Amino acid sequence: MTDLLLRGGRVIDPASHLDATADVLVSRGRVVSIETAPLPPSAIGDARVLEAEGCLVVPGLIDGHVHLREPGNERAETIATGTAAAVAGGFTTVCCMPNTTPALDTAALVHFIRLRAQETGRCRVFPIAAATEARAGERLSPMHAMAAAGAVGFSDDGSVVAEAALMRRVLATCASIGLPFLQHCQELTLTEGASMHEGEVSARLGLIGWPREAEELIVERDLRLNRAIGARYHAQHLSAAGSVEALREARRRGEPVTGEVSPHHLLLTDAACAGYDTHAKMNPPLREESDRRALIEAVAEGVVTILGTDHAPHTAESKEVDFAAASFGVVGLEGAVPLYAEALVESGAIDWPRLVAMMTLEPARLHGIDRLGLGRLAEGGPADITVIDPQRRWVIDPQRFETLGRNSPFAGRTVIGKPVLTIVDGEIRFDELACRNAPVAPSAT
Repeated sequence: MTDLLLRGGRVIDPASHLDATADVLVSRGRVVSIETAPLPPSAIGDARVLEAEGCLVVPGLIDGHVHLREPGNERAETIATGTAAAVAGGFTTVCCMPNTTPALDTAALVHFIRLRAQETGRCRVFPIAAATEARAGERLSPMHAMAAAGAVGFSDDGSVVAEAALMRRVLATCASIGLPFLQHCQELTLTEGASMHEGEVSARLGLIGWPREAEELIVERDLRLNRAIGARYHAQHLSAAGSVEALREARRRGEPVTGEVSPHHLLLTDAACAGYDTHAKMNPPLREESDRRALIEAVAEGVVTILGTDHAPHTAESKEVDFAAASFGVVGLEGAVPLYAEALVESGAIDWPRLVAMMTLEPARLHGIDRLGLGRLAEGGPADITVIDPQRRWVIDPQRFETLGRNSPFAGRTVIGKPVLTIVDGEIRFDELACRNAPVAPSAT
């Protein structure tokens, strides 16, 4: 393993409030030193020197919400291809959802994911286990055993735990284990046959609409159920203004609840569906401008603290059908950084240090992997590092993605900001640092 010196970058570590030009020396998988003064040659030794001037040097990015599809749907994605996409997007750690076939509802399957990631993965992978057997919402899964096997949270993602009595048991079990529950917030009786947000656009297209209340009611119910239990509750991929208002009130009461938002809900509205573009079909659906603005405001206020891509690759044939029949979901790993920067930094909602915290320290704390030193950049800690060129202009081209999925509503979009170096456990897993001053790619529009 080659020693590395990242020289002259803007080093941001939200955990220690470090934001300064510094050199970062890496050896044997650990961060040896972070120095604001230039290191002498004797300290550098034989380290490979990587010039990071003009770039952000940050803790390895963490995405707590990805779908790797393995086992069972390897035509859409595998752990190998999904983690290759992750490092290309600057992520050194991902947490994979349990809506596989079979669902991740046993300790043996959690163990399988961990072993498979060690064999074929390009970054760290932590499994999120199913809270109910087969994600069917009828009986609890063996949650204690799966936690012992390495699960870092529980969710029936892709499905909601619909029954209130069972939801109470899930929350109580999560509280006893000390791991979070991540809810897919969807009141099923309000979304039967729905394929997009209920509003003027759905009416004009003749499509069954999906009302905001379908999300808001589950968030409000769960927060009420959890008030006396105190489990760590996390609302996934928020899309509606009423949901963030409920979360805001719960956090004001001091309850241990968090929420996440995804790039597509921060930048797009249901207008993207106007041409029956199935790449804009997702769950929860794109909503209206008032909802989009409410999500950004919630991030700016610190109500929403975590960014998660909800990376959901699909085969081409599952998207190349009529809108109502198409699969829900979009890929997100490889374009996340510039899209988040556009929505949140360029808009003035937050600054780069806060954006970095929402993609590193905050998800690490949620899943308890901060105890491993992940989510921060510190001397003696693991050398999981992402280097971002905040001025790199490029065009999103899904045909060049590492993921098997091509289902992105952002194809052809010119963006600014790009991860150019991804280091996992001291090893370079993605490297475009030398190309950061490459000419601008021509726009497809």
